Amino acid sequence: MARKTRQYTITSAGRDQGKSFQLLEMPASQAEKWAIRAVLAMIKEGIELPDGIESAGFAGLARLGLAFIGKLPYEVAEPLLDEMFQCVRMLPNSNDKSVVRDLVESDIEEVASRLKLRLEVWKLHADFSAAAASSTLAHA
Repeated sequence: MARKTRQYTITSAGRDQGKSFQLLEMPASQAEKWAIRAVLAMIKEGIELPDGIESAGFAGLARLGLAFIGKLPYEVAEPLLDEMFQCVRMLPNSNDKSVVRDLVESDIEEVASRLKLRLEVWKLHADFSAAAASSTLAHA
């Protein structure tokens, strides 16, 4: 089965209004490493995490949400945040989804758009119910 993709179009007013992006799920091995690095960074920084989170992978992180990544010092969080944006591609013509290209700096002009895209990448990788995430933690 292919990795999940999603199209996301910026709807808020501003310079990015109407721009469309393709979000591509990380391969499982990359997502696992990303989740492990995030959890280890949080533990190293003394951020209190629920029991069993270190073995719960992305499911456990999804339950915690992006707020926990936000508790990390910027220099620790930056590579994790940058890696999330590797999942975002530009759809220069939202009517033709077959034309996709890597982002260039000028593609996203609003900070709010970057934050929305980051949240959508998170949702793409954590696309399961809260009950499933809680179940994963319970069994960890």
